[in-house]
Amino acid sequence: MEQKQHQREARSKYSIIVPTYNERLNIALIVYLVFKHLKDIDFEIIVVDDGSPDGTQEIVKQLQNVYGEDRILLGARPRKLGLGTAYIHGLKHASGDFVVIMDADLSHHVSAHCDFDSLKQVETDASIVTGTRYVKGGGVHGWNLMRKLTSRGANVLAQTLLWPGVSDLTGSFRLYKRSVLEDVINSCVSKGYVFQMEMIVRASRKGYHIEEVPITFVDRVYGSSKLGGSEIVEYLKGLVYLLVTT
Repeated sequence: MEQKQHQREARSKYSIIVPTYNERLNIALIVYLVFKHLKDIDFEIIVVDDGSPDGTQEIVKQLQNVYGEDRILLGARPRKLGLGTAYIHGLKHASGDFVVIMDADLSHHVSAHCDFDSLKQVETDASIVTGTRYVKGGGVHGWNLMRKLTSRGANVLAQTLLWPGVSDLTGSFRLYKRSVLEDVINSCVSKGYVFQMEMIVRASRKGYHIEEVPITFVDRVYGSSKLGGSEIVEYLKGLVYLLVTT
């Protein structure tokens, strides 16, 4: 199995898309961790920044000087345009055979998740490998009880109504075969946080092979969460839309 993994990694390239908004305090660390733990993998990091006023783009440009503009790509946008369109924008810059999407706030443990995600894809030849907090080995650290209940309740509601075949629809750590991502993303209409859920539901309806891996989600240390009441309302609207249209 190890030989198979190394053979796949040797001939495949991974494009890691990281959407950012006011992540100046986190982006340098996450880039450092990716380079530290993915030494034997051909990859590029595409930072899609929505006009952050905190200087995120300046930090990314400094990182390009350190790691090279061929390894760190900056997809700058003038303002906040939505999470879904950020992935579409990042995909335009991607040259990899596989695309990994992940958060910039260090909520995903790079050393454990990137390798595990890649290994699971090699083992199963899955079209999508998605991280889940809700199976054995997964979990959440740093959230209060209300936030945990809100997240779990949202996923249970979505599973009950949509039957997507996965336990965590709102997670944002995933690996896609590039061709699959291009196909599924063209079917989606959501632009905000509903986009993650819609991607999995559309992929499931199209019959793509989806595998899950347990991940531990750690709440951000620097910066503030972008999730608020408006995102919850958006999620519920998106749930109804997918129930009607898929």
